[in-house]
Amino acid sequence: MPRINYIDIMEKNHMEIPWHEYTNKDSKVKIENASLTEKSSIIGRIGLMLLACGTGAWRVRSSMNTIASELNITCIADIGLTNISYTCIDGIESHAQSLSLHNTSVNTSKLARMEDFVYHFKDECKTCTCNEIHNQLDQIESIHSSYSPIILGLAAALACSCFTFLLGGGPIEMLCAFVGAGLGNALRMKLIKHNYTLFLNVAASVSLACLVYALLFNFLETYFGISTQHGYICSMLFIIPGFPFITSGIDLAKLDLRSGLERLAYAIIIILAATLTAWICALVLHLQPVDFVKLHIPTSTKLLLRLLTSFGGVFGFSIMFNSSKKIAASAGCIGAIANTLRLTLVDLSLPAAAAAFIGALAAGLLASMIKGNTGYPRIAITVPSIVIMVPGLYMYRAIYNLELTSTLYIGANWLIQSLLIVLALPMGLIFARILTDPSFRYCT
Repeated sequence: MPRINYIDIMEKNHMEIPWHEYTNKDSKVKIENASLTEKSSIIGRIGLMLLACGTGAWRVRSSMNTIASELNITCIADIGLTNISYTCIDGIESHAQSLSLHNTSVNTSKLARMEDFVYHFKDECKTCTCNEIHNQLDQIESIHSSYSPIILGLAAALACSCFTFLLGGGPIEMLCAFVGAGLGNALRMKLIKHNYTLFLNVAASVSLACLVYALLFNFLETYFGISTQHGYICSMLFIIPGFPFITSGIDLAKLDLRSGLERLAYAIIIILAATLTAWICALVLHLQPVDFVKLHIPTSTKLLLRLLTSFGGVFGFSIMFNSSKKIAASAGCIGAIANTLRLTLVDLSLPAAAAAFIGALAAGLLASMIKGNTGYPRIAITVPSIVIMVPGLYMYRAIYNLELTSTLYIGANWLIQSLLIVLALPMGLIFARILTDPSFRYCT
């Protein structure tokens, strides 16, 4: 009987790329005079690192083209969610490679460093050797999360509790969502840190968030006589994949169909895993999504609270994306204005999708103004500012009601509303980009 070689469960399925082996460490040849293989390694690694930050295909390709132009070669790239296939051409010589990530995530701090590296490449790197440039990229690649799982848990807690108010919840629902989301996202970050698979970290974190919310809610109801409505859905909204949702729309608008469709599929996978997990938790814990009790707040007070909670929600989501505090605060200011505008338009009976489009458009225009003064990556401040507009509550209610054969019509209604809003959000950002960015306006 032939011997079967089993793979160790801890063995990496994606082998690491030995970037420094593309060049002689003792070589003094500057990168602009290096071989095509060495130049290609720099271009490919920069593209892969940008892709690992969660940015879209258009930005990755633009950065690779910038470096290729500085090195006097031509680069043609096909970019997906976790893969880059590219060819570098220098006269009659060409070099093709296919690179792959083992996972995808969002890291706006690293993205800002990478964009700064690309912007200053001409002045700071063209006189360096290939090995020296790889050393610089090693330092940037070593940037992981700037925050501990506890801080990221608190960021999710802040975001989801603010989200709860914006959806109509009161102080009790906000408190329960704060605790549930905080513990749920802290667990999720721990599992991601130890490289657990996507489905496991989604299911485990959503289950914990819903369980903690339900237990705390029942505790307050039993021992303090508090009677209100369940808002357990709000405790799991930290899992909504706003970044891939929005970047997929931007990629599709630029006809980067491979990247756009792959990002959309990735977002849908997370949504399905999260909502199905929450539905099972609802059955086990005897929970049911219902409307919040209407809060009777004066208009001026409601406006102020919406501004504050929109800022807090966006700030929390930005920290979850590993943004610096300055970038998170900038995104929070944009989100406070744009989301409050959206909610005010909804109060004036404008359809939710139209209001979402206008809110996203306002966020994109404000981000363009801030980028001109700060230099922050546009995507690092636009996407967090409209993630709070992603209809996670609608998505969950759609799945919940579709699972109940007696409420198929209600589920279909929630699903259609959520799809219209999800389509409207990237459209708003796209048109803001078209209006303010000439390089994005044309198909070149």
